[in-house]
Formats: sequence, structure tokens, C-alpha cells
Amino acid sequence: MSSLSRELVFLILQFLDEEKFKETVHKLEQESGFFFNMKYFEDAVHNGEWDDVEKYLSGFTKVDDNRYSMKIFFEIRKQKYLEALDKNDRSKAVDILVKDLRVFSSFNDELFKEITQLLTLDNFRENEQLSKYGDTKSARNIMLIELKKLIEANPLFRDKLQFPNLKTSRLRTLINQSLNWQHQLCKNPRPNPDIKTLFVDHSCGQPNGARAPSPVTNPLMGAIPKAGGFPPLGAHGPFQPAPAPLPTSLAGWMANPSSMPHPAVSGGPISLSAPMNAASLLKRPRTPPASNPSVDYQTADSEHVLKRTRPMGISDEVNLPVNILPVAYAGQSHAQSLYSSDDLPKTVVMTLNQGSSVMSMDFHPMQQTLLLVGTNVGDIGVWEVASRERLALRNFKVWELKACSMPLQAALVKDPAVSVNRVMWSPDSNLFGVAYSKHIVHIYSFHGGDDVRQHLEIDAHIGGVNDLAFSHPNKQLCIITCGDDQAIKVWDAASGAKQYTFEGHEAPVYSVCPHYKENIQFIFSTALDGKIKAWLYDNLGSRVDYDAPGHWCTTMAYSADGTRLFSCGTSKEGDSYIVEWNESEGAVKRTYQGFRKRSLGVVQFDTTKNRYLAAGDDFMIKFWDMDTVNLLTTTDADGGLQGSPRIRFNKEGMLLAVSTNDNGIKILANADGLRLLHALENRSFDALRVASEAMSKASALGPLGAVSATAGTSAGVGDRGAPITTLVGLNGDGRSVVDVKPKITDESIDKSLIWKLTEINEPSQCRSLRLPDNLLAIKVSRLIYTNSGVAILALTSNAVHKLWKWQRNDRKLTGKATASVAPQLWQPSSGILMTNEISDTNPEEAVPCFALSKNDSYVMSASGGKISLFNMMTFKTMTTFMPPPPAATFLAFHPQDNNIIAIGMEDSSIQIYNVRVDEVKSKLNGHQKRITGLAFSHALNVLVSSGADAQICVWGTDGWERQSSKFLQIPTGRVPAPLAETRVQFHQDQTRFLVVHETQIAIYEAPRLECLKQFVPRESSGAITHATYSCDSQLIYASFADGSVGVLTSSTLRLRCRINPTAYLPSNLSSNVYPLVIAAHPSEPNQFALGLTDGGVHVLEPLEAEGKWGIVPPPENGAGINITSGPAPVSDQPQR
Repeated sequence: MSSLSRELVFLILQFLDEEKFKETVHKLEQESGFFFNMKYFEDAVHNGEWDDVEKYLSGFTKVDDNRYSMKIFFEIRKQKYLEALDKNDRSKAVDILVKDLRVFSSFNDELFKEITQLLTLDNFRENEQLSKYGDTKSARNIMLIELKKLIEANPLFRDKLQFPNLKTSRLRTLINQSLNWQHQLCKNPRPNPDIKTLFVDHSCGQPNGARAPSPVTNPLMGAIPKAGGFPPLGAHGPFQPAPAPLPTSLAGWMANPSSMPHPAVSGGPISLSAPMNAASLLKRPRTPPASNPSVDYQTADSEHVLKRTRPMGISDEVNLPVNILPVAYAGQSHAQSLYSSDDLPKTVVMTLNQGSSVMSMDFHPMQQTLLLVGTNVGDIGVWEVASRERLALRNFKVWELKACSMPLQAALVKDPAVSVNRVMWSPDSNLFGVAYSKHIVHIYSFHGGDDVRQHLEIDAHIGGVNDLAFSHPNKQLCIITCGDDQAIKVWDAASGAKQYTFEGHEAPVYSVCPHYKENIQFIFSTALDGKIKAWLYDNLGSRVDYDAPGHWCTTMAYSADGTRLFSCGTSKEGDSYIVEWNESEGAVKRTYQGFRKRSLGVVQFDTTKNRYLAAGDDFMIKFWDMDTVNLLTTTDADGGLQGSPRIRFNKEGMLLAVSTNDNGIKILANADGLRLLHALENRSFDALRVASEAMSKASALGPLGAVSATAGTSAGVGDRGAPITTLVGLNGDGRSVVDVKPKITDESIDKSLIWKLTEINEPSQCRSLRLPDNLLAIKVSRLIYTNSGVAILALTSNAVHKLWKWQRNDRKLTGKATASVAPQLWQPSSGILMTNEISDTNPEEAVPCFALSKNDSYVMSASGGKISLFNMMTFKTMTTFMPPPPAATFLAFHPQDNNIIAIGMEDSSIQIYNVRVDEVKSKLNGHQKRITGLAFSHALNVLVSSGADAQICVWGTDGWERQSSKFLQIPTGRVPAPLAETRVQFHQDQTRFLVVHETQIAIYEAPRLECLKQFVPRESSGAITHATYSCDSQLIYASFADGSVGVLTSSTLRLRCRINPTAYLPSNLSSNVYPLVIAAHPSEPNQFALGLTDGGVHVLEPLEAEGKWGIVPPPENGAGINITSGPAPVSDQPQR
């Protein structure tokens, strides 16, 4: 069969699977022999469908093909025989012995005789070799592990275990392209041709108007475009005159295939003994079985993966996938999820009294317990959930009535009542927006605590403003609104200037959902006639026109990782729907079941953890697994909810806010949420206790009568004369807790007496763990957590990589890294090490560097020699490239394209390298010494570089032009080393970034390179050796040459906790031992790891009872200083 015919079979397989022809799919897999579906095979083995198992195998191998095949069939038939014996079905066992097992007697007659003798035993477990045989289920599981290893080692299955990386619905796309081409060739093409068959070539009939070379449309092929040549969002054809670059498919999310070959497995003689049991598998490190839990034939966008089958320099013995840097199947990450329904927040922990009916809520994107609320009377509130305190309350009022339009003024005179339709935080959390039921949008700036300031008032729409969202088109923050006037508008978030107006809906626009894929920014919108449209920021009209289920009020949302699109809608009759969309086709992919027949109002929904959907319906909250249409679970939150309550998850999915029918908000939590709230409550009352003690001390110095009177009056409790306290709040500001009375204002206490730096000096004051290591102890040059958070990778100065993995067990069900459980220094069974090539010069002079692929499968690394690409499962070298000179000194993957790597070089240049085509696309020059740091911002589309010349440069990623550059401000009296490294790392907001130099830590803003804050350590600490943001960007962990570690609040660059070396290092160690590198856990904000000069790697966490490192210092007490007008560095000297 030709290569193209073979590829056609794969396209048909994908199509059949998408259309749910399950039996036909597996029949074609078996008959063609092109793809062995391991998931289907596993299910058949688990179910004991032995005839189907052998029939499926027969399409790929026969019993006598080789020793691997023989052992595969023997293990299956032996298991079938033992199960018959276990059921005392002697006649069936004899039949299996004669028909299935006799064939093996010619290879091992003694074994066949021994198998036959099992018939004479009352229980075959009396045979010594079978004495450990358990029940049927466990025996099948153990056998399946062995079968999978045999299949992966069998050369007949080579290249048949990995489905090619195809775009979703590739066959449909090719047909669409063909029909477009046929339509282009029509003599008189119609604007919207109606194609009803594929059996004959398309041809338009008689002319009917002007020539309009628009793509063809068909329900099978995708969405109906506007006449005039705009391609559908799902189009892929090369013949469509698109006015602007479009994403190949708005549904084409990246998948992550994990194709990791097994270590060598035994193809040795068949035997009576059972395969190695699960217990013995744990006795030594082994490569876990490479399994695809589900192969849905939904594969990676080819623009994002490497297209050649074998890169330069790869050994033939390595069974590589199609791509060097694969990413997993879309279904795989969900099937492998470690979440269970117990992760859902269902425990009611508190009720907040808002005072009026809640219309909209949004949790702060960074501070997990800060909740923004809008009500039906126009009020907005900001709540600190942990302390149950409402920090701020603002009633509706027009800020500048004279500046408002006459229709708005007339509407307010006629009916002054105003409701909030939507509240939302900006991604950087500096702003929040409020959409009102009449014309107005208010944008507030948030500065912590009750410091909420008016920022913008926009007279946005005629009638109600129904929704509001934030977006980052053209590298600047914008506000998107929609309203009763059937329009969508985009406003500059800084000035309030209108940038775009999108018109095309024929009914009031109900909601907007901005998103981006492949650097393309777009907006979905829904209207009250059930139409869904999509818009680019170009004023060229909508690109798609879908119909939403219910044809009325619909909202849309993506999963947190941006890969899956959902909508929730309610019809005028009260029927509600949640569906998942196939964007490329404009079709509903999955409809979720479980709604009340007639919903009591418009149902609201939310998503969390890339795994769950939730909706408020029938006086309860209903939960679904995204991959299952049936209800997962429900909760009524102890009753008292609205008929269709408003709901909102916090970012981590630990907390869920739900509106009640008595103008309140119930906060539900899972186990992690309960721990978070408990830790924050403890922290709050610890601060309160300290404040009380400080108050007692202060009272000894002088009378507080006048202070108390003033404070009492200002707090509205002037009739109270009891001792007065103030709580140092979670945001670093002084504020009172609702349940703590009486209250006074912040001025009543000198906060320098309340707060002091937390010093950790003893091992008992924190949790620390030195990772076990039986390899040569060499100083750690680079350190990183894997993106999954279950392992730590170190690169030592002798070019060797070390990988520690945490295993799942009873104590640690998630397998995440922790200081409480020791990990395993992991090696494949081959015993090889990942070792970089080194240059002929002194290895100590080399600058090690590495970068990890997003799915943790591959690491790219260099230690002065060539750049190496390693498989993280097998430790094998996939390829090497770019021999020195110059040597690579820093590596960074492009955030949107794993093909593109930015490589900092020893000669001060930066090379933009495309791995797929093995070509340097651009060479950037601007530094004077070697490159020591690179960081991408996908929001700004820039690359920030730093070098040993203490210079920072910003490069645009569109044309790789230099946009700006600036040298660091070296503190007076500090003389850095000649080649001192400068590192850069972007904040979670993708706008600010951290700059680390041995003399300072600074926060800059891109792309202008404005220095916002600067921290200079005390000289006794020695130089800063490294620093990094915590995963939530709220903290900065910094290591010093004296062995100490500092924990800083990132917003102020104020030191909140110092961990001295005596807390984690043995007392007998040399004073020359100190951390060189520091890494932050990817999902646990209070965990970090240190790489030391003696080769040790330590993981540190605060005590479980503490939950966090130190207490946030108040801003007045030495907060970081904005230095835009001149540097005023923050010192780490504690206030006493």
C-alpha cells in the first residue's frame, strides 16, 4: 500500500472515531494493521474478552512470528486456562488446553506437561509457581503490565503504537479545501452555495448576482461565513483570501501525546510462573508503562509540533514518536487526572451577609480568598473571605452626571434604580470592572484593603450593559462590553477611549467571551436570539454564526487551560443546557444532562481545574465531569439557595461562592480550601494577638484615653471604652475583623511594634528534606521542578542530570513533591545517566543551562558543549546540535510554539532557532557579554533578555526587533563580579518581571523597562545567588551566599521571612556550603527547593500549622518604594 493510501486509512480512522463508529474503528485498525490501539486492547483484557483480544492481535502478529509474539499469546491463553480452573470448569479448561495451549508443546514439552498436571489439583495454587496467584482482576492487571512491555518491545509493533499527529477533523478539512477549490473554479460562483452532495464535483448553477469568491459552506464542513471572502474560523484551505492571519482552528487545542519507549523487556522463554507482581515492581526503579489512557484521535496542531519523524543524530534503536517534542492527546490529560469528586468544594464554611440580592461575583485572580460582589441595587463589595470581613462597599452613583449622555440622564430620571449585571477583576488584579443595567460601566483601581479608587466611568451602551470582560489585544489591556443596543465595544483600560465597535447581532448582546489561540485574539459573543458570533479586532465583521441551544440567554467559557469551549444557556421556556463545542465545526460536541425540566430563572455556570463544570439550578449546585454527560454530584449547601443561584469558583477551585435567597453568599470549600482558610484564620488571630500585646506595651508608656475616644468615634462605636485592637490584615493593611469589637482606626497603634521579620533558625521551625543521592556529589548549577510538580531535575557542574520523583502512596495521594516524604532518585533500568557533552575547556568555566518541555517529556540542556535533547523517561539522547563555539548559556522555549527556542550564547548573541527545520531564524545582537537570562511574555509578545553586562533588552517576537534596553542600577558601594549573572522571570501578569543580580532584586515593567522597585540585601548576607517568583507570583524566594534564604512579598519587595542555614543544614557542614540555585514548586506557592554547592538538593516548606512563610509586613512599615523618579532601594534590615 502506498504511503498516501496508508495516510488515508489514518484519516478514516480519525473520522470514524469522531463519529463514534467504535466497532468499525477497531475493525479497521485490525484489518489494516497500521495502528494498535493499546487502550482498546487493555479494556478487552480487563473484561476477559479473550476471543476479541486474540482476533485483534491477529491483525498485527501470529503466534510463531517471534519470541515476543509467542510469549504474548502464551500469557493470554495461560490466563484463560487458569481462570477456567479457578471456576472449576474442567471441561472448558481441557478444551483450552487442547485447542490453545498444545501449540506451545513443540517449543517446551515439559512446560506443557506441567500445565496439564494442574488439572489433577483441587486448587492450582498448590503449584509452587502459582502459589501467589490472587483473584481474577489482580491477575489480569499483573498480566497486562507484562503484555504491554512485550508489545512495546516487539519489532512487529514498531511505529504502530503511536497515532499520527493530526489536526482535529482533518478529513473534513481536506474535503472543505477541495470544495472551496471547486467553488473557485465555478464560472458563476454564488455567494453562499448550497452543497448537498460529495458524490459529484461541485458546480454553481446559473449566475445569481455578482461574483463572490467566498468559501463554500455546509453543516458538515463548518460555520457559515459572511459573504465577501472571509474564511470560517475552522478553515484550513490555502485558497481563501483571508484579510488577516487567522488561527488554523479555534478548536485546534494542543494535545500532549506521551510516547516513551519501555526499557528492554524479557523476550525470554515462556514459563508457568505468573508475571512479576505489583509488589515486586516497586522494589527497584523502573520506567513506568507508557500507556495512553484514551486515544481519541484528537491530536496536536501541526503548527505546534515538530514534523519530521527522526531528527538529526537520533539512534535507530530509539522508537520515537512522530515529534521530537510531543504533547499529549486532548483526552489523555483528563483520563489521567488525579482529581476526584472529593476535590469539589461542597462543605459550607460560612455565610456572608451582602444585604441585597447578589447578581455577580468574581474571585481575585491572585489572592484566593478575596471576593468581588455586585448586587441588584447597584452596590459592589469586596470581601476577605478568610476573615469574613467586607473590606469595601460602594453604592451606585454617577460620578460625572454632566458628562453623561442625554439618554442616560433621561433613564435615571425616569427610574433611578440600577442593578449590577457583571463584576470582574482584570487579569493583573489592579482593576475591576462593573457593568450596570443602565448605560454605565465603572472601572475601579484596587490598592488593597478598602483602598478602592475611581478609575474610569464609561457611558458604554444605550440601555443595559449586559456583560464585561478584560482582554489584551495589541499588547494593551482593554475592556470589552456588550449591551442592549446589539453592539460589542472595546475600550482602552487606561484612558477609556473606544477602540472598536462590533455590530452584526440582531438582538441585545447578552455575553462576551474573549480568548486567544496561536497569537490570534478573538471574541465570542451571544445574543438573546440565540446567535453566537466571533470577532477579530479588525472591524471586518463577525467570522462565524452559530446557534446556541435554547436560543435565548447564553454565556460561554473556556476551561482554565484554554483548550475546551463550553456554553450554558436557558430558553424562554425555562429549558437549560450546558454543552461543549467543537469550534472548528460550530457544532455541539457534548450535551450535559441533569437539569430541572423548567429552570427557575437563567442558569449560571462556571468551570474549574480543567475538569469540572458547575451550575446553579433547582435550589442547588450541580457538578459534572467535563468528559461525562451525566451528573457527577450535587449539593444544596445546607439549603437556602436561590432557585438558580449565582456561583463562582476561585482560581484554584478550592472555594466556591454561591448566592442565597436571603441576600447572602455561602462559601463552600474542599479539603484544600478548608486548610487555606484555617491557615489564614490562624495567621489573622496570631496578628491580632501580637497587636494586643503591642497595645499592652504601648499603654504602659502613656494613657490612651484620647486615642480611644477618637478611634471609637471614627469606628462608629463611640459608646464603648474597652481595650481597642487592630488586625494587620492579609493584604498588609490594618483593618478590623467583623467579629472583633470594639474597633479603632489604624493610627491607634504603631505598626512597627506589631510586625517584625520572621526568623527561622531551628529545624523544628520548618519542614526541610535533603533529597537522597547515591551519585557523585557535585555542586548543583541548575534546578527546576517538573511542570506536573511530582519531580525535581538538577543539573550539576559535571554535566550530569539528576531526577527525583515522588511516588503516590497512602500518605501522598497526589504524588506531588513535598518535604514530608522522601522521593526516589530515579534512573531507567538501563542505568544510563543524562549527561551533556562538554567542551575541551575546563568544565567549571562552562555555563550550564536547560529548559523543560511543557509536558515534562523532554529536557533540552547544555554544559558548554553541544545542546542535547533528552527523553526524560528513558534518559536517552534524542539529538545534539549547535556545537560550540559559541556555547549556549541560556535556553527558553517559545510559549506558543515548542518548535521555536531562544538560545542565549557565550558571544552575547541570541539565536532564534527552529528545531523542526534545523534553522536559525534570527540572530539578535545588543548585549556586550554572555546571555544569562531569557523570558517570554505571551501577553505582550516580547522576549526579555539579560546578560553578564547587567543589561536588559526587550525584543518583539513578531519581527525580533529590539524595542528597548536598559542597564541595571548598581547600588552605590557594590562592585559585582565581572561576569555576574543577571536573571529575568515574568510575573504571572506577564507584564512585570523579576530581575535578579548578585547586588539586587528588582521589579521592572515591560516593554518600557521602567524599574518599579528595587531590593538591596544587607552586606552581611553576602551576594544574592539566585531568586525566583513563587508559582502565584505573590512571593519571591531569594538565596544568599551566607546560606540564608529570604522570602519577600513580591508587591512590595519587603522581606517577610528569613530562613537561616541552621534551619536546614547540619551543624557540621562547612561554612562554604550555600545555595546556588532556587526553584519554586509549580502549584504549591509555599514550597521551594535549593541546590547547594556541596551537591545537595533540599526541599523546604513551612510547618503545616503555619501554612505560610512569615507575616505580610504593613506597607507603612518599610514597604517597597516606587522608584520611577529615582532609585530608592528597599533594605532587608528588619525594623525593630
